[in-house]
Amino acid sequence: MEQEEQTYLIPANAKRSGLILGYFTMVDLFIFGFGVLTTVIMLLVINSTEFKTLMMILAPALVSAFLVMPVPHYHNVLQLIINIVTFIFKQKSYKWKGWCVWYGDDTK
Repeated sequence: MEQEEQTYLIPANAKRSGLILGYFTMVDLFIFGFGVLTTVIMLLVINSTEFKTLMMILAPALVSAFLVMPVPHYHNVLQLIINIVTFIFKQKSYKWKGWCVWYGDDTK
């Protein structure tokens, strides 16, 4: 009898089951909530109709929304930025010494 080869296929969305609504972690929701809360408080405190001032007031909500916005292959922009910074500043150097490396004296 011919033996079947066992192959396993992991679904692309397997990691999403641990995320809230399939996209967000608790940290993401905290960041977004803090940005929106800051914006709402600033809107209540600062009474201005100038465009520049309104953009500064809306900045915390816009930045936090940008950070938690889903992107392909990462659950959000914040995770993508963390991965890029980790790759750039914490590079590991692997010293490979395989079976073909010789540590002895060439004259023997």
